[in-house]
Amino acid sequence: MIYGKHPVLEALKEEVPIEKIMLLQGTHGELEKSLRETCRERSIPLQQVPREVLFKLAKGNNHQGIAAIISPVEYQDLGGLLPFILSQPTVPLFILLDRVTDVRNLGAIARSAELLGVDAIVLSAKNRARIDEEAIKASAGALLKLAVCRENSLSAAIDLLHKEGIKIAAADSHTGMPIREVDFTQPCALLLGSEDEGVHPSLLEKSDYRFRIPQLGTLDSFNVSVAAGIALYEIYNQRYKTN
Repeated sequence: MIYGKHPVLEALKEEVPIEKIMLLQGTHGELEKSLRETCRERSIPLQQVPREVLFKLAKGNNHQGIAAIISPVEYQDLGGLLPFILSQPTVPLFILLDRVTDVRNLGAIARSAELLGVDAIVLSAKNRARIDEEAIKASAGALLKLAVCRENSLSAAIDLLHKEGIKIAAADSHTGMPIREVDFTQPCALLLGSEDEGVHPSLLEKSDYRFRIPQLGTLDSFNVSVAAGIALYEIYNQRYKTN
């Protein structure tokens, strides 16, 4: 955590990885405008908060109306990362997470992703779990090894992947085909949705496949991190022909 105008602006200037910036409610003028533009360009969430929140974060010190949470990971730009991934001899594999807000689920997904050959995890800039010590612990350190991309728009990220011939397979427990019917031997990205609502309908419309994991019980669906592990293992089996 850093606070005060100069430290936060210096961190932005030096391109220190920042998880989130919090600005005092009602702040206007050049500072607010400049911060908003920079945060939009770098996909950094910017939130206006009450004075009490900043006072607590700064532990009573002079916060000057601004604070920032430093990220333990350095986020990658999906557009810049794609040429490197596509140049590798392995078949590309991505995970897109739509509004997954629980840090333990994020960590567990990352752990399975690192074990089963995912090239990068793509997150939205807003409405998602923060990558912090708890998330890294839940991932067993996988979040420090994987490429993690933070994008302003998952819809735009899907368009970018489509341009490179990467298919999108979205989890849809209601109308999806059984997961084994999806051809995962081709370049693809798994699209997984929020713990409560699943994948947003607008993103489902952009997917090439919708899949479900067959089940015997009566509960609505698998936990998102469990679903990720099952889906990734299905991909591993298809690509490496294991028994």
